Amino acid sequence: MIRVAEFVLPGHPDKFCDAIADAIIAEVLKVDADGYGQVEVSVWSDQVFLTGSVCTRRPIPVDFADVVVATGIEIGYTDGNHIDARKYRVTDTVCRNLGDPTRWTGHVNDQAICIGWAGYDEKVDWLPIEHWLAREFRDALYASCKRGRLKGHGPDGKLLVRVREEGDRWQLEHLLVTLQQRPETSFLDLCAGMAATLGGAYQTIQRNDPRWCVPWSEVELMLNPNGPLLNGGSDG
Repeated sequence: MIRVAEFVLPGHPDKFCDAIADAIIAEVLKVDADGYGQVEVSVWSDQVFLTGSVCTRRPIPVDFADVVVATGIEIGYTDGNHIDARKYRVTDTVCRNLGDPTRWTGHVNDQAICIGWAGYDEKVDWLPIEHWLAREFRDALYASCKRGRLKGHGPDGKLLVRVREEGDRWQLEHLLVTLQQRPETSFLDLCAGMAATLGGAYQTIQRNDPRWCVPWSEVELMLNPNGPLLNGGSDG
């Protein structure tokens, strides 16, 4: 069976929007454990749009624009990156209601789709193997962008894995990665750093679980196949 999964890095615009929304809800819950929040976030170029509504018993003392900036800086949108989160123009139209939030939270907090899964074993966190592997590669890349060989690159990026499962033989056939880079780094140096980071992560995975049976040298690896990605994130 051939299985495919995709993961994005924290600087991908979709993921960035999710992180902002989560951070706003966290501020709501700091003020009121019963707080209600229905917040939408979108980004385009140097603009961030916040819409929706929150309800708490006490005022929220935080400017949501500051939440946007803090989230971006934590992800890696800092000075020197193509995107500096402090330069975002934030349009905030979130309605801040004061009152009893349980009139909503007690009735309509059902806006999610939950899919259950329990399979394999603890070595892959009971997840589908392609999902687990893509997550491991994503985490290795982002860790390297924060403090390793790829430090300063990203934070936007995306990867796709293709795995062939034949019983207890899990064959990684194909790995495609696109990563945002700093302009002062040569394209070939970036690709070498990506290959080393991914290869090291895969070899660790193999040492811990022999079911990943294909040698790294036989994996089809595509790195930034469309060329350098400089203007990532909401401007990419």
